[in-house]
Amino acid sequence: MHHSQNRPAIDALQECILACEHCATACLQEEDVKMMARCIMLDRDCADICRLTMTLLARGSEHGKHLLRECMEVCEACAVECGKHHHDHCQECATACRRCVEACKSLAA
Repeated sequence: MHHSQNRPAIDALQECILACEHCATACLQEEDVKMMARCIMLDRDCADICRLTMTLLARGSEHGKHLLRECMEVCEACAVECGKHHHDHCQECATACRRCVEACKSLAA
């Protein structure tokens, strides 16, 4: 599959990576960092799986689509966790993760 067909998912993956990286960094600045530990861990996992998925899709790898299911699972978990917190960075991350899930679902279909 040519990478241009993957463009909407690639864009959503990139936005998700940026949101997760920002969220993890901002969570580390919160007063009660221990309370944010699961959020930070999921942010990092999500950014990593999105980065790998995006890279494979961008190069048109035949293996890119295999990662979509796992990527959607991690993004959904991250969205749920971030959605529990009222910080702007967490809410923005949850939104980006949900958009990423939808874009990946569309590509996987």
